[in-house]
Formats: sequence, structure tokens, C-alpha cells
Amino acid sequence: MKPITNTILSILLLLCFLFEFSSSSDTITSTRFLKDSESILSNRGFFELGFFSPPNSTERFVGIWDKRVPVPTVFWVANRDKPLNNKSGVFAVSDDGNLVVLDENYRILWNSNVSNAVVNSTARLLDSGNLVLQDSVSGTIIWESFKDPSDKFLPMMKFITNSITNEKVQIVSWKTPSDPSSGNFSFGIDPLTIPEVIIWKNSRPYWRSGPWDGQVFIGIPDMNTDYLYGGNLVIENKTYSLSIANSNEAQLFFYYLNPNGILVENQWNIEDQKWVVAWSAPETECDVYGACGAFGVCDSQRTPICSCLRGFRPENEEEWNRGNWRSGCVRNSRLECEKKNISVEMGKDQDGFLKLEMVKVPDSAGWIVASENDCRVQCLSNCSCSAYAYKTGIGCMIWRGDLIDIQQFKNGGADIYVRVPYSEIAYESGISKDMKVVIIASVVTGTFILICSIYCLWKRKRERERQTKTKFLMNNGDDMKHDKVNQVKLQELPLFDFEKLATATNHFHFNNKLGQGGFGPVYKGKLVDGQEIAVKRLSKTSGQGLEEFTNEVMVISKLQHRNLVQLFGCCVDGEERMLVYEYMPNGSLDSMVFDSTKAKVLDWQKRFNVIEGIARGLLYLHRDSRLKIIHRDLKASNILLDRDLNPKISDFGTARIFYGGNEAQARTTKVVGTYGYMSPEYVLNGQFSEKSDVFSFGVLLLETISGRKNTSFYENEDALSLLGFAWKLWRENNLVALIDQTIFELHYEAEIVRCIHVGLLCVQELAKDRPNITTILSMLHNEITDLPMPKQPGFSSNQIEIHTEGCEQNHVGTCSTNMITITSFDGR
Repeated sequence: MKPITNTILSILLLLCFLFEFSSSSDTITSTRFLKDSESILSNRGFFELGFFSPPNSTERFVGIWDKRVPVPTVFWVANRDKPLNNKSGVFAVSDDGNLVVLDENYRILWNSNVSNAVVNSTARLLDSGNLVLQDSVSGTIIWESFKDPSDKFLPMMKFITNSITNEKVQIVSWKTPSDPSSGNFSFGIDPLTIPEVIIWKNSRPYWRSGPWDGQVFIGIPDMNTDYLYGGNLVIENKTYSLSIANSNEAQLFFYYLNPNGILVENQWNIEDQKWVVAWSAPETECDVYGACGAFGVCDSQRTPICSCLRGFRPENEEEWNRGNWRSGCVRNSRLECEKKNISVEMGKDQDGFLKLEMVKVPDSAGWIVASENDCRVQCLSNCSCSAYAYKTGIGCMIWRGDLIDIQQFKNGGADIYVRVPYSEIAYESGISKDMKVVIIASVVTGTFILICSIYCLWKRKRERERQTKTKFLMNNGDDMKHDKVNQVKLQELPLFDFEKLATATNHFHFNNKLGQGGFGPVYKGKLVDGQEIAVKRLSKTSGQGLEEFTNEVMVISKLQHRNLVQLFGCCVDGEERMLVYEYMPNGSLDSMVFDSTKAKVLDWQKRFNVIEGIARGLLYLHRDSRLKIIHRDLKASNILLDRDLNPKISDFGTARIFYGGNEAQARTTKVVGTYGYMSPEYVLNGQFSEKSDVFSFGVLLLETISGRKNTSFYENEDALSLLGFAWKLWRENNLVALIDQTIFELHYEAEIVRCIHVGLLCVQELAKDRPNITTILSMLHNEITDLPMPKQPGFSSNQIEIHTEGCEQNHVGTCSTNMITITSFDGR
């Protein structure tokens, strides 16, 4: 019996040991720590804690990730600013009761830093994703990861700001998708008089939600009470706490502050098995804090997006006209109370208010106890009060000094009343005092005949211009008469006088010549008002210039985007045909990137900005403009750089419009474009689509990164073209060799190599394999983390052969290569 008894006791002891181990599978104690390659799971297996390496990195971190989804998503990182260099790290509870991350020499890289920690405390991973450190005896929570978050915000977490103790619970972005260290952006509650949530960039506001009205943040359009899954802001004893409850546990979601400062709501799509973006901010340029400066209002639906409030004008007219609106606006005239230097009495010539409807109210709102009527009175009685608003749930808001970060909404927001002098009120309402009525009546009577005369002269001039344009269009191809492109109202395009353009260019002097293209010469000019322009003048010997002129006027006359060159107007005078554009002081991309001296100005950040800008311009042409447009001649010389090196796509002479909503591609018997940038299906078969532009974009991307032309490879090279060279380096896993040494920096290497990868995807031989421009932008911004493997680029192994299918055949059955136009157009 004794051996049997001993066996039973052994089994019971083993079971007790196994029970103790399994019961602590979500727990770390002073005797049970984690080594690299080990992990713990929350009770129901929702979350896992262990060691990991970010993408494209060998450094090791302690983190928490969700086990319910197949996509690796790290929600919290312990030692984000002090990585481990190898796999010998340890995560443990130290002797003083704090959580610590130790390296192989037992040096502390991170600790929970709790002053009231107790000996023999226990750390436990909860099913909410929260790691808590608690007193093993009382169960009191001493520290929790939810109060020391990384870059993500999970349901059941709370953003907290205590304006007395300065306690802050905020999320901070990663530096890059491969580097979890603290980035430039943070997100949390700003404890103003009326609280808001803010994204800061290096401690300066980058985006703001607008004030909290008890249910929603009024600066977020279309926000309703169901927003944020029942988000609620509680204010108690100077402590502000924002929480987000998740009543539906099956719906997985989180908020994420990415390295570019974008706050994203991600939801798990069960069908597609991936995270999808449900909401993000900022979304437009107008969402960025103070986009239009003081007393400016931003409207993303208008061009330009910034305008001054009524009664105000740009402080710096020159900068404002160049699209730099940060200097903001100033009053047209002083307030009445400032003139008198006292608070004005009710009645005569007092200041008043102009109403601005449905806007994101300005930053730094003050709050006073007042009814809606008293709100106006109190603001008017204080000369420092520049505006007021009354919003249910908030009450009376007033602003002193400059009004910053106003945004126009289509709906929602609030109405704000901006203080202006009496003269602006009289102008706005059309009502004035008796004396002013007499003066205005006298002036109107005295100028009526003059106005009528000017109007008649103007009308006659416009009629002559209309007849000139109509005659021009009728004389340039009967096939244009029935084309849908007539939907573009050419009459709205300004017509320049030949004499004015001749004067502006010093009579087309050689010293003002910027370059020469297939259309003709391009000249720099300056109008009498100081506006700098670039004038493309159709050469009388140009073979395709007249057709390109007509096409470009029709295509670009209604396009407006920050990454497209702006067409100011045209000139049709006798045999003269000219296009007038905005002037680009930094010329074309090829004049910069292919010049060893000038290329040094374009560091990697500037080159990435150029690449991204070109992509955004293409996105507008392919998807966002009212007409789908294929450029067909995208190349480095057609990318112009403004004063700030922002790229603008130019030269729409060969562009084509797709009118059908489902039209994906077209075919032509007349192939026009530039060798080295044209896609294989276009060169060989005359087929073009948005994927043709994607191919050209890929060539541009690789040229911009390498500083070398696609067609600059000769007998001494290992490859026939830049595409072939890039493909060779890809197969050798040596893409770093492609990077222009003037931009190479080790901490940018992964980002640059990723962009080369995107470029190779764009230049794949088959159009169906290439991504569209929307996907390309997501790839460039790391929104798509796992890139597909590229296939062999077009024109990377054999010389280009022009097949007869791609050209018009002449009577003897041969194909003329003259149908391929090789243009050289220096930037304006």
C-alpha cells in the first residue's frame, strides 16, 4: 500500500504545481519573471505581453498586443525610449515592488517609478489590455499601463488632466513605424476654461476639437452623441477625464496617433480581416491649427482655402497671394471704442457685430455667466472683447485679442459674432445716418453716367473677346465642335492682350527666355501689378503646338489644386497663341535633381515632399476632379517647383479626359509622350489609363531618389536603364546602392528603401499589377505596412521596339516613329 500512497501524493503535488502555474499565466511576481521569447496572456486570452521587434528593426521592446486579430498590433510599449539590443532582456517585479525592464547586465532600462510600491507586489494583464501593478495583500492598484500609455487609446482607458497636480494621461506618437520612441506629436485634454482635446506638435497646437458642450466637441463636424462609442468628459475638482466605453465587446476598435500626427479611429473588419480607418483628424489643410492665421477663416471647399473675415484684409498681401496665409489678417479700420479710448455708450456710432455662421469657433474661448442677450452686451461693453458666441450646453463664450483657427463648416459648428467698427456695419447692412444718406445719394447721382459709360465699354470689349475665342475654337478642328469638352466654359478663362504680355516679357527678350518645348518658347514676365508670370508662346513652326494649345486650355482651365500649375489665362491675337501661367522660381524638377550642385538643396525630406506632392496631384486628376484626366506626359521637366520647393504638375497639352464614370482605359493611334516615361502598353499598343500615369510616376520616383535619369545608362552600365538597374539591385538585395549619396542618412534608410519598393511596384510591366494612386499614397505613408513583391519592370531587359499597332501606318505599311514626341521643356 505504501508505494501506491507515495504515487498518489506525487500526483497531487504535481497537480497543485500545475494549478498554481496555470492560475498565474496572466501574472508576473517577484519570483516569476519574463525572459525574451516568453509571454503571458490575459485571463480570456484577449491580450498578450512579451518581447517584440518593430518592422524593419532588430531592437527589442516589452509590449502588449491583441491576440484576437491576426494582424500584429502593439498597443503599449514599456521601454519605448530605451530599447534592448539583443534577446537577453528580462521583465520583472523588482525588490522594491516596481516593474522593471533589465538588460543582460541587469541595468534598469525602464521602471514603473512608483514611490508607494510595496514589496512582493504583483503585475497582472487584464482582458481590457491594461497591465496593473497591485498590492498582493489588499489588491490595491499601485500603477497601471492605462495611465502610462504609448501611442494608442483602448476602450476603458481615460485621458486625464489635473490642473492642480499636473497629472496628465496622454498618448504620444511613435517616431516612425519602425521606432516606438517618443515622436513629435501628443494627444490629450487641454484644461482650458472650456475644455478641448488637442494634438500637439512639439508642445504647440497642431489640431483641436473645439469646446466640449456637455455631449460633443463642437469643432468636429457631424459629431453626435453616439460618437466615440459613448465618449464622455467628466470635470471634477479641476480634474478633466475623457473616457470611451465599449458596449459591444465584439466590435474591436482603438484610437491611434500615428507618426505624422494624425489621430485615427481603427475598427476591425471581420470580413476582410484587417483594420479599417473609420475616422481621422486632421483630414484637410483647414484642420491644421491656425492654417489661415489671425482673423482668417479656412474653407477646404474653396480655392484658395483662406480668406479674411469681413472687415479685415491680409496683413502681408504679397505672402497671402503666394499662398502663405500664416501672417493672417488685420482690421480695415480701428474699432470705435479704440478711437475714443473708452467703453462706448449704447447708441451713437458704437461698434457692432457681424455674424459668421456654422464655423469651428476660435481658440482660447473665455466663459462668463450670461444669457444670450447679456452675452452681446457684456462683449460690447469691453473694448478688448473681439467676438462672442452663445451655444446651448456651454453658454456665453467670449474672445479677447486675435481670433485664431476659425474653420467654415457645411453644417454643425456654432455661430460667432465678430466685433467690427460702425462703418463696417453700415456697409454690411446698407443702412446709414441721414447725413450719410445725403452724401451717398449725391455721389451716386454724380457718378451714374460715368458708371454706365464704363459698363458699356466693358461690355463691348467682352463681346469682342467672346467672338475672338469662338472664332479660334471654330477654326481649330471640326472634331472639337461636338466634343463634350465644350462643357468647360472657356468664356470664363481670362483673355490677355498681346501688348500687355509683350510689355511684361520685354517684348519676348532672349534674356527672359526660360526654356523651349515642343509647343514653343517659354518666357518670364512681370505684369504692371507686380505679378510674375510664365508665358508659353506657340511657335509658328510647331507641328503639334496648335492642337496642344487647344487641349491644354480645355483641360486645365477648370483644374485647381495646390500641386497643379495654375493657368491664369490665354492670348488669342491674330496668329499669336499664348498661355499664361503662374511663375515657378525654382524651375523644373529635372533642373534640380539631375544637377550635382543644385541637388544638394533637395535633402530627403524635401524629395519626399516632392514625391508626395506629385502623387496628390495625380490623385486629384484621377479621382477627385470633376473630370477624370490622364496626363500622358508626366516627367521630371513637367514637374515645376515653387518658391518653397513644392511640386506642381504642368504641361497638359497631351492630356486626355475620361467622361464615362466607368471608363477605365482608352486607345489611340497617335502615341505622344517622352521616351523613358511611357508605359509599355502605351508605347506598344497605344493603350492608356491611369496606370500609364502610375508608370510615369514610378520612373519619376526612382529618378528623384537616385538623382539619375532613366535614359542616362550607356554601355558602361550594368543595366539598360534606371529601371533595369533598380531591378538588378532589388534582386541582389542592395537597394541602398540606388540612393543618391547627397541624401543618404542612416536613420532615413528604411524609409527611402520603402519608397524605392513603391517605385518598383509602379513600373511593373503589366498595368494590372501596378497599384492605383490612392494605394500608392497609403503605401508612402506606411498605412499599408506589408508591401507586395514587385515583378519585373517594363523596358528593363530589352530595347524598346515600336510596334505598328501603336502608330498610324502610312500607305506603304511602315510605321513612323515621328508619332513619338520627345520633348524638352525647362521649368518656368
